[in-house]
Amino acid sequence: MFFSIFHQTRYEFDSPVFLEPHLLRFCPRTDSGQKLLSFQLKIDPQPTGFSDITDAEGNVARLAWFSGTTSWLDIQMESTVQTCRENPYDYILATPSFQTHPFHYPQELVPALHVFLDPDGYQGGEKVRDLTTLLLEKSKGDVFGFLTRLNAYLYENWQVADREEGDPFPPEVTLQQKEVSCRDLAFLFMAVCRQAGIASRFVSGYQEGDPETGNWDLHAWAEVYIPGGGWRGYDPTHGLVVADRHIALAASHLPPGASPCTGNFRGTGAQASMSFVIKIKAGY
Repeated sequence: MFFSIFHQTRYEFDSPVFLEPHLLRFCPRTDSGQKLLSFQLKIDPQPTGFSDITDAEGNVARLAWFSGTTSWLDIQMESTVQTCRENPYDYILATPSFQTHPFHYPQELVPALHVFLDPDGYQGGEKVRDLTTLLLEKSKGDVFGFLTRLNAYLYENWQVADREEGDPFPPEVTLQQKEVSCRDLAFLFMAVCRQAGIASRFVSGYQEGDPETGNWDLHAWAEVYIPGGGWRGYDPTHGLVVADRHIALAASHLPPGASPCTGNFRGTGAQASMSFVIKIKAGY
């Protein structure tokens, strides 16, 4: 599928501020599942300078720096993306033992996957371990049955609501909530996978949505590493395995590393407010 995306993020400050350098991850990635066909990024006020970089986890980013003071920061992105993966299961296992839990990744992959396996990197605890054990038992140790059951469990048992700002809740907190955001569910999905020894990472991006509503939001989901399949997405907000209806911006072992906009400002007593507009047009 082809998607045309417009994304505007605007910060308003109640008094003039000085903008620290900002790292912007608004460029949709190009990989085995999607191709970036066009991209334009506009920043107001105009940066004093910028550098297009690849960050430590392979995401394309723009580091922009500023001079003087301003009462706003306006970022507008327009892009065209082709998504290519109609079948999310178009792979064969390079490591057959991965299908049954417990399993071990091939030794040559462990150094590269370590940061995506670290159980201490998500603030999990006893309740996350209990949920992991329960779902593994119900899946009778079948890894893909476990992933499917986890995705469905999160989709069926939580109400998703808009929460425009803030980090994801820690997984233990999400387990106690009835109403959460898509990034909360994605982070919890990651936590449970890591407890099961499955490498996982956080993805920010967009989902096709319902064009009749005219409402779109920044979206988040999780990816797991499957030998022979590479990174594959699971979206517990919609109960879907990710195919060609999702457009990824960035991925990271922890959510802040996939944030489209990271930066600070300086101004005595200044307060900021954020608004956004996202429009997505799909076609073939």
